[in-house]
Amino acid sequence: MLRKAYGDDAMKQNQTFMRHKRFRKGQESVNNDDRSGCPSTSHTDDSVQKVRQVLEKDQRLSVRMIAEECGIPKTIAHHILMNDLKVRKVCTKIVRKVLTSEMKEELLLKCQEVHEHYDTDPDFLDRVITGDETWIFEYDPESKLQSSEWHTT
Repeated sequence: MLRKAYGDDAMKQNQTFMRHKRFRKGQESVNNDDRSGCPSTSHTDDSVQKVRQVLEKDQRLSVRMIAEECGIPKTIAHHILMNDLKVRKVCTKIVRKVLTSEMKEELLLKCQEVHEHYDTDPDFLDRVITGDETWIFEYDPESKLQSSEWHTT
């Protein structure tokens, strides 16, 4: 009879009988009962706060490292990061505006040195070799994965 009235959207017969039986016993809600088992003790306000503090110290940690630091399972750490703290892992780039004061001072000294060379020898720039899209590092650059950080969405 339900199939005729509602078509494919109708509840199956066994579900209908089960609901009828539950309503006859006095249950008024269509929601499922609470299930037995151990409640989650890892996902608490305290664990959320611990994860937040670990992230404030170092945003470049992996989910595994955060979980180990806080003493919680990786799945709980991931859930806290994504749902409670609303952060996601993004790749970062080194940008010139993020220089430390030492780096700025070194850059200024290099520019002054080039300027002095130009003042003493106007043909100095003719001996400078430039290139396009060539990266030469004085250090080992980090991979994309190593440089990624957690940021709020």
